Amino acid sequence: MSMGSALLRALDDRAAAWTFVRDFAAGWVAPLTDADGVDDAELDAAEARLGLRLPAALREAYRLFGRREDLTANQDRLLPPDELSVEHGMLVFREENQWVARWGVPVEDLERDDPRVVVRVSLADPDADPISPWLDRLSVAFVELVLSESLFVPEELSWGDEVTADEVALVERWATRLPLPDYPADGGSRWFTGPDVLVRVDGGEWLWVRARTEEALDGFTDAPEEWLRR
Repeated sequence: MSMGSALLRALDDRAAAWTFVRDFAAGWVAPLTDADGVDDAELDAAEARLGLRLPAALREAYRLFGRREDLTANQDRLLPPDELSVEHGMLVFREENQWVARWGVPVEDLERDDPRVVVRVSLADPDADPISPWLDRLSVAFVELVLSESLFVPEELSWGDEVTADEVALVERWATRLPLPDYPADGGSRWFTGPDVLVRVDGGEWLWVRARTEEALDGFTDAPEEWLRR
């Protein structure tokens, strides 16, 4: 099954989301093992400390790969259970590497098995709403988390740079769009795939690439007319 087809299934099926993570880890990073998950006792302790129920999707993600920092903490960080917190009306489970953004589940959605996710960004403008929708399902947010964290290691298989609108248009023609929705909704990130490469375009201004091999990365950066060589 292609990455696009597997991802399309993951958008509507929580079990398919975890299958996607397993397959992606095996093919692009390292296979998951039984030792990669967080124990139920740690999750139960987090619930007792916070005085709330953790959504089923959150527990499932931690139990499957909560200890795999190579999948969850190369740039931004999935919080361990003992650091989960309730802030600004949301259960925070992930933080940006410079503490500019924090991702969480709205408290009013915690009873849902697979709730929506929002992001709170520290803003200089006191009149702006710091909380924005992220993705409609927590399981999909974890798929996005794993894909995003894969963009940064290993260094020899990763690449990023600013791009122009014309270069973004070339990416759109060269690569295949993956079915993750644009997020945040106001012109955020979009995902693409090509021969053994994964590509994320952020805001039409920055491009990240993760390849499975050095040859694949060279093939991308040396695409027709050396379109990324400036």
